[in-house]
Amino acid sequence: MLTPAFDLSQNPDYLTLNIRVPYTRTSEFDLDIDGSDFKFYAKPYFLRLSLPGRIVEDGREKAKFDIDKGLFTVQLPKETSGEHFEGLQMLTSLLAPNGSRSAKPFVEVLSSECSESAEKDDEDEEEEMNWHFEQEVYKESSEEKQKYGFGNQRTGVFARLQEELSHVIDVKNPEDTTAAERRQRRLQEEACAFSPDHYLADLFEDEEIKMLLKYKPWWEKLTPSKLEEETSISFTDDEKQQLRKFNNRSYLLDKTACCQVWLSLVDILLAYSYEVRSTEGEHNVESPWTIRKLSGTLCWLEMYSCIPEVLVSFGRRVLCYPLHRHFAMISAALSDTARILMQGKACVLRCLLHLHKVFSENDPAYILNDLYITDYCIWIQRVKSKKMTALATMLLNASLQKKDLELELVELEEAAAMVIEEEEDTQGVLESALIAHDDTRSCSSDSEDAEAKGKGCNKSNQGGGDSSKDSPVQPQPSAPIPKDLTSTVSKGSKQLIQELQEMVLEERTVPQGSSYRAERSGLSLNKAEEETEETTSGTTFLEISPRRNQLLVVQKQKHLDE
Repeated sequence: MLTPAFDLSQNPDYLTLNIRVPYTRTSEFDLDIDGSDFKFYAKPYFLRLSLPGRIVEDGREKAKFDIDKGLFTVQLPKETSGEHFEGLQMLTSLLAPNGSRSAKPFVEVLSSECSESAEKDDEDEEEEMNWHFEQEVYKESSEEKQKYGFGNQRTGVFARLQEELSHVIDVKNPEDTTAAERRQRRLQEEACAFSPDHYLADLFEDEEIKMLLKYKPWWEKLTPSKLEEETSISFTDDEKQQLRKFNNRSYLLDKTACCQVWLSLVDILLAYSYEVRSTEGEHNVESPWTIRKLSGTLCWLEMYSCIPEVLVSFGRRVLCYPLHRHFAMISAALSDTARILMQGKACVLRCLLHLHKVFSENDPAYILNDLYITDYCIWIQRVKSKKMTALATMLLNASLQKKDLELELVELEEAAAMVIEEEEDTQGVLESALIAHDDTRSCSSDSEDAEAKGKGCNKSNQGGGDSSKDSPVQPQPSAPIPKDLTSTVSKGSKQLIQELQEMVLEERTVPQGSSYRAERSGLSLNKAEEETEETTSGTTFLEISPRRNQLLVVQKQKHLDE
């Protein structure tokens, strides 16, 4: 027989069941209602539910079948009108057992009487539960050396999975390692893995951390926990399908084991909360590694005895292994976990289903589902919400300080702050020295320029045209030659003028300070002196603007006398 997909809803008078039975005949439906038990049969499907309230068959029941969708819907009247059936979303707890047995200490529910008895025992245990229980010195025994898993009641699992061991947990030999030895090795590896440089980098360059702290995960968007669970949490079809696959069973746990189960649940939820915030709700290929690495329960098969131990373990691992190693991320995960617990067991169950999916899609992390997550998904559906609320209150009141992590964070931050302050002071002194040095250089350069200008003026007054030889030659555009000048000079003068024009053009291409230009200029001037002939009376000049690189043509007085 196949168990069909189903879900339940309710109103004050009726309980509604939607059962998906594709490829079945409408003539083969069979219903049976007996108090809180409901049975449905339609070949090849069979469904038996143990409801949290009583229903009756008094003629008001209604049923319909959608052939196209293969959906059978039945409305069952409540025995007490207005009664609220609690926990209708916990589909696994509603399913009656299928007859399979599980190994000790897991006990499968065989009848509704057994289920009611187990729930009554849970209620009595919950009333007697005191989180501030008296602690005793832990003593190892040979029988407890190989215990781990949910409720610390599994053994021999990794003896058959040696190849997958190193990819799942950090314990080298869990079958022969006591809980105290595992804790000691965990603390040693955390101390070796802690990187002061990485921690300080995230501490002082925290732009990305601030963005992650502003992120609001999905549980913060839920309606207040005062409302009904059905209105605040709505499971997806995949989540409902996963719940239907779990086998319904109860767990016999003593007070010590029960306390360890709750504390390990907090440890797992802390790792899950950190991963959701660090990825902003988008799981990736690193998610399985991050979650199990941050949880001492999943990575070291750790067993805790109190809340402070859980918080210290989680805080140390956050500062040693993931990408973002900031103390504010620890505080945010603590607040998120308390919020999840305050929302009730439906919210916790959804987190566990997410974890189950993440691990099931990763090889070989699926082993963690068999050791912890699957049992948590089944167990959490039967716990009472007031115990979860009490645990959330303890988390909110718990305080975790940097000194509690024993990683010398306070001393490290003080030393880093002193170094930064010294660097800032040194940088300020260097900047002041550079500014003073620049001012000195500018003053000296101004005085040198003024002195050079004074010497240049003296040379020009003493040497006349010689100033053009000492100063760098700058190319200047050739000035047009007046027409009246060409008409008053001889043929030799015209040739000189033409050569001067060519020299001016060469001045634009010859580099400054070129010896070739100086020699060519001297030769041209000598030739001009030899070839100059008679001109008009008076002295005629070919003058360029009084800038550098002056070219001056002078007719000598003896030629004029001739």
